Amino acid sequence: MNAPAADPGEILTPSQLNTLARDLLEGAFPLIWVEGELGNVSRPASGHLYFNLKDARAQVRCAMFKPKSTWLPFQPREGLRVLARGRLTLYEARGDYQLILDHMEEAGEGALRRAYEELRARLAAEGLFDESRKRDLPAYVRRLGVITSPSGAAVRDVLSVIGRRFPLAEVDILPVPVQGAGAAAQILATLKRADASQRYDALLLTRGGGSLEDLWAFNDEALARAIAASATPIVSAVGHETDFTLADFAADLRAPTPSAAAELLVPDQREICARLAAIQRRIGHLARHRLRQDAQRADRAALRLNALRPQARLQMLHRREADARRRLDAIWRVQLEQRRARLRRIETVLRAADPKRRLATLRARLAALALRPQAGIARRLRQQALHLRGLARSLEAVSPLATVARGYAILQREDGRIVRSVGDAVIGDKLDARLSDGRLRLRVEGDES
Repeated sequence: MNAPAADPGEILTPSQLNTLARDLLEGAFPLIWVEGELGNVSRPASGHLYFNLKDARAQVRCAMFKPKSTWLPFQPREGLRVLARGRLTLYEARGDYQLILDHMEEAGEGALRRAYEELRARLAAEGLFDESRKRDLPAYVRRLGVITSPSGAAVRDVLSVIGRRFPLAEVDILPVPVQGAGAAAQILATLKRADASQRYDALLLTRGGGSLEDLWAFNDEALARAIAASATPIVSAVGHETDFTLADFAADLRAPTPSAAAELLVPDQREICARLAAIQRRIGHLARHRLRQDAQRADRAALRLNALRPQARLQMLHRREADARRRLDAIWRVQLEQRRARLRRIETVLRAADPKRRLATLRARLAALALRPQAGIARRLRQQALHLRGLARSLEAVSPLATVARGYAILQREDGRIVRSVGDAVIGDKLDARLSDGRLRLRVEGDES
């Protein structure tokens, strides 16, 4: 039996067949995730990455083109189990069925990463991470609770920074396991007890760096909700600067490292001391300024009082003169005693030497030296007496009473103010004219200006 003849319109070329197969594959599998083991890994000079993704029964060819292949956070190697995302297609030139990948991660961490992203998105949609519900930290944390492993490097860093910056802060270490089975439950229980005690101004949840699996206890949903509901402000510093956990998002403040968290929680004692010193200096400056102002007001008041009472001013000048005399007498006595002591020293030296052939000469010089200080002191006393008499005459010359004694009068209004010009009195005013031997009552009848 002869086979039916082929219809020329239905005959395909290999390239047409492969094109149809590629379109069918790409339309049926737009974007898929595949988990398997790497095999036949190669990276030619082009920078593209080629390998097989296989399990116990089958394998599929895969390609990841540059630059995505250079951004991988791990080194692809034989036997490594990975989770890959890509599009299924067919390489038409050879008819090879393959996956073109745009993302690849290690399989174990990849599953955790997907669970983490899904939970984070769900809690964020509930508003659990909103900035509006986060509380401000107190300006000065007097008592801090640190929830961490007591043997880790994180607790040593925290205590070191706090001891250096603000040793007055009280720090309680609340020990918990920070990874492994049951760690999340113990962290949660410790946090709730610390919050309920109302003992702490703030709580610090911290541990050192590690893989996503190591940090998984801090991605617990119940722990994140407890952090958000805590009445005590909570700071989270979990892992390194690039690590983020759900505890970081739920906390009131996230610090990149344990040391940075300690610096954010307590002030620097040096800054506080400098601020207190500045305040003390300012208080001292203000006090001195206020004292100067009060002293100036007192001086002005005294001058006004003295201007109204010439007799009091004259008494004050007499007191100053007496003080000057006392100081001058004291200076003279000191100088006289100094010169007498000098003479006594000279006399002692001369007695000790006792040269007979110069005795007469030295006695003559001693007598002359004894007379010179007395003559100088007497001359100085006369000069000072003359100077004091000159000062007394000057004071009398400027005294208002001396002016009155020369035939002048001091006119005063009834309220005691001095009349210094025609404009200080009006017609009808009653004035007192103070003369050297009494007072006259006057009445203003007119003025000539």
